[in-house]
Amino acid sequence: MNSVIEALHIYDEHKRVILSHTYTSRPLSATHLLPLYLEHPAPRPNLIYLPNTNPPTLVFSLDHANLLYLATASSDIEPLLVLEFLHRVIDALEEFLGAPVLAHKIEANYDVVAQLLTEMCDAGTVSTTEPNALRDVVEVEGLLGKLLGSINLPTKPLTGSGTASLIAQNSPSLPWRRANVRHTSNELYADVVETLSVTLAPSGRPIAAFANGTIAFTAKVSGVPDIAVSLIGPSGKHNLKSVMELPVFHPCVRLNRWNDNPGELSFIPPDGRFILAGYEVDLLPFTNGKSGNISHNLKLPVGIEVKTGLGSIGSEFEVRLNIHKIFGPTSQSIAGPSARGGGTGGRGFGGPHAGTAASPLLQDVVVSVPLPSDVRNLSDVRPSKGDASYSPGENVLEWHIPSKELSAGTSYFGLRCTVAGPLADDAIEEDPTGFGFGKDYSYDEPYQDSTVHRKQKEQVKGSEEERDARRVAQNKILMPSSASVSFSVKGWLPSGIKVDSIVIDPRKSRGLGEGIKPYKGVKYLTISKGGVEIRC
Repeated sequence: MNSVIEALHIYDEHKRVILSHTYTSRPLSATHLLPLYLEHPAPRPNLIYLPNTNPPTLVFSLDHANLLYLATASSDIEPLLVLEFLHRVIDALEEFLGAPVLAHKIEANYDVVAQLLTEMCDAGTVSTTEPNALRDVVEVEGLLGKLLGSINLPTKPLTGSGTASLIAQNSPSLPWRRANVRHTSNELYADVVETLSVTLAPSGRPIAAFANGTIAFTAKVSGVPDIAVSLIGPSGKHNLKSVMELPVFHPCVRLNRWNDNPGELSFIPPDGRFILAGYEVDLLPFTNGKSGNISHNLKLPVGIEVKTGLGSIGSEFEVRLNIHKIFGPTSQSIAGPSARGGGTGGRGFGGPHAGTAASPLLQDVVVSVPLPSDVRNLSDVRPSKGDASYSPGENVLEWHIPSKELSAGTSYFGLRCTVAGPLADDAIEEDPTGFGFGKDYSYDEPYQDSTVHRKQKEQVKGSEEERDARRVAQNKILMPSSASVSFSVKGWLPSGIKVDSIVIDPRKSRGLGEGIKPYKGVKYLTISKGGVEIRC
């Protein structure tokens, strides 16, 4: 059979086989495949071709939570299909076994894992991968299952016309939503998370600035609700399509509705939490590039500056961190003053809560400064606030600024360090004692010869200047070439995208109930794990 997945193997952190599932044909065994895969030097690509096997084999790999997933195929197949299948397998295992997926969980629940792999891929062809659909066909053994299993009753009826009608009656009409969903409390939550990535030139001018966004939606509503989510951009809805680049959607989203009205997401959601959409935003086009004043128009919660080659011999560098106050609009968010939002956007009588769009909250600020491998140590580390530590093994200086210092209103933080080079160079070029031992102070010339004395002083002065110049040149190699900042901001997005409304259409919804008004809430979160980087 062509274009199929032949087998899936899972290995633990010690490269021990914990599961081997064959779909079709006679693929390579797990023990035979692993040495051939490990022969390739690291970092290994996600797709490796083994021409010397019989038959020649394509190996697709994925590492997750210290587990290695290998899928094989002996014929041409779409690589993205197999890699996406591996991701879906991991998502299904986390759904049924709990995250993170560990080796002992797979070994203890092999019956559930075998059912999942069989339902997700039928004879090598990718089949059901939605968690809600898998819930209806995969039997998870519980207390009731153990009781029924001890009575020797058939769990599934035999084949026949009645079976097909029964399955068709009980199976959900939508593959991503379970049938007969019931909730005592109806809730709709939207979490918009953006990952910020900015590269700055030494002058502070942005070279590249991107925000990768994800809209995570949680639907805990009975029946089959029909939901419409409206998004708006920083200047309204008219240019939202140009702001959100490369959008991707969950299969439940009606694409025709989005194409006709960009910003309108109409869908029947899966039950529970799922990824509704993803997008990318290029932040530079929204800045005034013609005026050459980009850094002031690109709104960032933090600004970083690095100065190198300081001190008499150029052995010091300084990192400056500026905290910028960011105030979000209070009228464009349905979140309200509470942490999740106040229903339909009611305003509280008190002030805005920290972490909302009206009062963004900056947290988890960490500055990382990678240093060259020639740096032996940092002899002097002086942060104005927070704690700074240097790891010689990783050659990284990390500066942690606590949240209480950020909430105190301080807008400027500084860190000054002194580098120490290799020990051999220090011993030759410098006097470790500082008392002048090792220097020759003998003087054989007569005291009356002032000309010779002046020449010797000039020679000593020239030699000291040359020595200082050599030290400056050596310390220049030890200076950092970049610095990055990690942080998180609750209640603010760099793209300016907002959720304008979340509406349930009662005419198209089924089984919702009369007079049910779900509780709605929106959260905004920006994460930058070393995303703001400045070059020195």
